[in-house]
Amino acid sequence: MKPQINVKKTVIFVHRWLGVCLCALFLLWFVSGVGMMYWDFPHVSAADRLEHEFALNPTQVRLTPQDAYAQLKSSRPPSNVRLVPFDGRPAYRFRIGRAESIVYADTGEVLTACPPELTLRIASAWTNQPAATAKLELNTEEDQWTVSGQFRALRPLRKYSWPDGQQVYVSTVTCDVVQYTTWKSRLGAYLGPIPHWLYFTPLRKRASQWTRLVIWTSGLATVAALLGMLVGVWMYSPSKQYHHEGSPSTIPYMGSKRWHMVLGLTFGSLACTWAFSGMLSMDPFPTLQTGDSTGLSSQLSRALRGRAPSLEPFAVKSPQEALLSLPPDFRAKELEFDSVLNKPVYFATAAPGHTLILPVDGQAVAEFDHQAIIDALGKAAQPYKIMETRLVTQYESYYLDRHHSLPLPSIFVQFDDAERSMYYVDPKTARIVEGYNSHSRWNRWLYHGLHSINLPWLYRHRPAWDFVVLPLLLGGVALCITSLILAWRVVRRSCSIAKPGITD
Repeated sequence: MKPQINVKKTVIFVHRWLGVCLCALFLLWFVSGVGMMYWDFPHVSAADRLEHEFALNPTQVRLTPQDAYAQLKSSRPPSNVRLVPFDGRPAYRFRIGRAESIVYADTGEVLTACPPELTLRIASAWTNQPAATAKLELNTEEDQWTVSGQFRALRPLRKYSWPDGQQVYVSTVTCDVVQYTTWKSRLGAYLGPIPHWLYFTPLRKRASQWTRLVIWTSGLATVAALLGMLVGVWMYSPSKQYHHEGSPSTIPYMGSKRWHMVLGLTFGSLACTWAFSGMLSMDPFPTLQTGDSTGLSSQLSRALRGRAPSLEPFAVKSPQEALLSLPPDFRAKELEFDSVLNKPVYFATAAPGHTLILPVDGQAVAEFDHQAIIDALGKAAQPYKIMETRLVTQYESYYLDRHHSLPLPSIFVQFDDAERSMYYVDPKTARIVEGYNSHSRWNRWLYHGLHSINLPWLYRHRPAWDFVVLPLLLGGVALCITSLILAWRVVRRSCSIAKPGITD
């Protein structure tokens, strides 16, 4: 006769030993989650670059983009062209394929290398620190701040450190600042992102192993939390069938076990959903999280800004003339050449979100015509039709950002394709800045919604979001502390049994 399996005992056994294995990791995730609320991993953003650039001086721009591009002697047209400050001088940056070339706009000199004296000047200007006090290290392998794969093609990096704690990494391939840290940003990373993402250099540098580890540990953590909630519901007695010191009780345990069950019933669902949504951050189910089977997104992007800019139309209004036509108080730091809605335009940018559009045959405007954008999207989406359009002036469920970097206002457009695709377009740049279909809408709630509690009202009325998330995290910390205590007792008791003559 086959022995019967006691389901309840099996679930308790599995939950107990999964808890023994994962309780310290759970505690690490919850504690570092508090840090993640306020600190990010250091990185150099487009906004950082703009902040450290000086304003373009139109009198220094002596070459037309056509003349500058001719210096490269390339037979391929550029896919992107920008006029930017570089090492104290205006320079054209031409992207050809995956490579980018720099031609100084004042002399036509082509930058062919990144010598140490140049990268030192760039790093010194970035930190506003004297070059003489910098310490140089050559970064040829991953360290904690350049462990991501995005730095692989940029190496070797020259790392410059100053006594005040500032560290700047300059690529010897692009001559750009590609990473920047301070002692505060490094401390914040160690309190938040690094432990939360298991972003430790020896592990993270092995990308595939790191990905599998995060997926499997978060998956097993989800199972452990789910089984724990199941055990708690099984053991809970609304009729108070248990007794402690002569008093009826709904919970059969005392001490740490009792606290663990109480906290588990209160915060167990939180632990389960956070572990599961954390697993989704690693994209274990690509079809669920993307699934753009129609390719509609790329069609729409091409309709707005899909054609690489041809340099000839910009002869009508040279970069010097474009800069001089700007309002006196608008100090442009970048001038981008582009083709929008099949018309050549300059984008002059002074700061993040502060951009003016300069048509080569017209006056500066702040935004493109909204209806022209909608019409172009409708034509590109055929045979699908537009179901809804509206102007979004504040963040909403599918368009929100805790750091308020997503542009407002934006144009919302939804189509009648099978996936009910929806997009948000920035009218200042004619770019699709957010998009969802039937698959990615699930990901918005299962990942971002569950993991970040990113609800529009909470984000708009901070610190309301902090007052909600912080107690939840602290409750999770308390639950994990009781798990750690119980795990230690289980391990100690198991070790005692394994050694004859030793009792607990």
